Amino acid sequence: MLKGLTTAALSAALLAGGTLAASAQEYTIRATANSNENDEDYDGLVVFKNYVEAASNGQIGVEMFIGTQLCSNGTECLQGIADGSIDVYISTSGGAAGIFPYVQVLDLPYLMADDRVAETVLQGDFVRTMRDMALEDSNGMIRLMTIGNTGGWRNFANTKRRVQMPADMEGLKIRTVVADLPQELVKALGASPTPIPWPELFTSFQTGVVEGSKNGITDIMGMKFPDAGLQYVTLDGHAYMGALWFMNNDKFMSMPEELRRVVVDGFYQLQQATFASPKRKSIQAYEDFVAGGGDLYVPTPEEKEAFKEAAAPVYDWFKTNVDGGEEIFTALTEAVAAAEAEINEGRAKDLQ
Repeated sequence: MLKGLTTAALSAALLAGGTLAASAQEYTIRATANSNENDEDYDGLVVFKNYVEAASNGQIGVEMFIGTQLCSNGTECLQGIADGSIDVYISTSGGAAGIFPYVQVLDLPYLMADDRVAETVLQGDFVRTMRDMALEDSNGMIRLMTIGNTGGWRNFANTKRRVQMPADMEGLKIRTVVADLPQELVKALGASPTPIPWPELFTSFQTGVVEGSKNGITDIMGMKFPDAGLQYVTLDGHAYMGALWFMNNDKFMSMPEELRRVVVDGFYQLQQATFASPKRKSIQAYEDFVAGGGDLYVPTPEEKEAFKEAAAPVYDWFKTNVDGGEEIFTALTEAVAAAEAEINEGRAKDLQ
């Protein structure tokens, strides 16, 4: 009973604080995500809004704009961040690559082995290195706050056959975004990259314009791609689907330090929510895919190593052709090595 009364009292206090906060609000954060309410980005923003408004005692209010109400694509939305018409925006690496090409390092295949490694890397100095690069390249206007997840891991899927080895990719027309790096990866594996806008992909599968893609299972099932013939998924996990959360730097720096701390901690809460959300949602998505007749293949360690070896030329291409590529590639690979060492050391202790 005491616990229940304490919880009720706390809830009442928060509600009362929210009521008082409306008159005490000093800062408003306008946050947008070009997605929908079923997406991890939305989950993260809800957690961010709740935490920031409560922890600031209402001094900060967060307005959420889901979809294309404020802007419609990465370039337009990041311009909105730069000019201050938008305060927070979440972008995929492909969406931000036109302004910050080195963020495509997140798309380099087979560098991070699993969720535990990726989540350790994305909570460390690697993100701070990328933040410094983005601030410098935007003349101090666009600040990278955190990197979360937006859909789990990218895997190869197609309409034709089971893919177990790189040779099985030969000749397949694989949908990519209009960016060099994913196209270089698809070519390295012997397939044919075919840039197709996301809204046109379902019809493109039906008509054979493309025969495959590189997506997470929640996107595949959310867009009903199996109904268009996408029946083969290979869980090669070639890239972690990073979500880059940017903020207008002037808005952030205009706040006193104690409120900046609240915002930073809010982005930590957001990050943790986006880490967790795809794990839960993917369980049902995989079950539905198999129940519908889909073929789900898990490569052996040897097969996965063959994919990594076939894709290795993409690393050199990235370091040579992408501005800032060498610096960010080094930062990521060093962070991965440190994360793996830390995880393995902890695991060894836990096994005793």
